[in-house]
Amino acid sequence: MSKDKTPRALPLDRCLAKSNNLRISPQKLNLVAQSIRGLKVDKALAELQFSHKRISGDVRKCLQSAIANAENNHNLDIDSLVVEQAFVGKGLVMKRMHTRGRGRSSRILKPFSNLTIIVRQTEGAA
Repeated sequence: MSKDKTPRALPLDRCLAKSNNLRISPQKLNLVAQSIRGLKVDKALAELQFSHKRISGDVRKCLQSAIANAENNHNLDIDSLVVEQAFVGKGLVMKRMHTRGRGRSSRILKPFSNLTIIVRQTEGAA
């Protein structure tokens, strides 16, 4: 006998996608995530397409993954999807040394971030 299926953590009208270990600080990534929160997915994709931030391509890829998950796995209508949540978490921090004058050194921190995007189907098409 097999185990029972794990119950779904999200309601049926929501779907998520995650990107782990993005090589940017959480503070900088949150600026991009903040710009797409609450937008319809087509407007959010356009916002990311024309953003000048370096990380916007990775955020766009994660959003497209969430849209594909909603369409293929949960049969949601992609024209009525809205970015409900886009939140950022801390990842690991690489520590490097930079040599300085007089035999001293200083530390360089290279942070990583995790991004989670949750899309929701609006009530009009549900």
